[in-house]
Amino acid sequence: MIRIVLVDDHPVVRAGMRALVEGQDDLTVVGEAPDGATAEKVVTSTHPDVVLMDLNLGEGPGGAEVTSRLRALAEPPRVLVLTTYDTESDILRAIDAGAAGYLLKDAPADDLFRAIRGTARGETILAPAVAATLVRRAASPEPMLTEREVEILGLLANGLTNKEMARQLFVSEATVKSHLSHIYQKLGVDTRAGAVARAIEQRIIRS
Repeated sequence: MIRIVLVDDHPVVRAGMRALVEGQDDLTVVGEAPDGATAEKVVTSTHPDVVLMDLNLGEGPGGAEVTSRLRALAEPPRVLVLTTYDTESDILRAIDAGAAGYLLKDAPADDLFRAIRGTARGETILAPAVAATLVRRAASPEPMLTEREVEILGLLANGLTNKEMARQLFVSEATVKSHLSHIYQKLGVDTRAGAVARAIEQRIIRS
């Protein structure tokens, strides 16, 4: 029996996911959590094989950060991200945090079941759109943005100033300016607005 913990901030989504998963003879939900703090407590008390993790958990740490915390536990579960987001920044952040797989919420139920079983066996599971994004990124003839540059683009899209970005990232303003210069060069733009627009167009960050 594969033991599962659901981490999603929407109770209705968790209820639907529980009903769907527990319709399978070899899958059982042993716990649920609406946020990161609760997720850690539930996981340490239930010892699941797989955690189904949403990326948007409302206030507090997001799914990628929670994934990193769970993977740092003494007995870490395997984490399968289940989300609506398929941008490059979300994918890279989740995988860098230690997620074993990345599936989109519009996947057919049978694909979800196979993904859970594969994750429990130690396989890496990627939705076709996610795999295509990673392949496209690796094969692109254009200079690739680093993870830090993608992170800065996300902050830029949220309207943060250089000083605010420096404070949040624990770096100097000069470092932020250097990253922005590299971002502009790689995206072929010369303004902050142009960088954000191009990044959204190329599905590097969310709109």
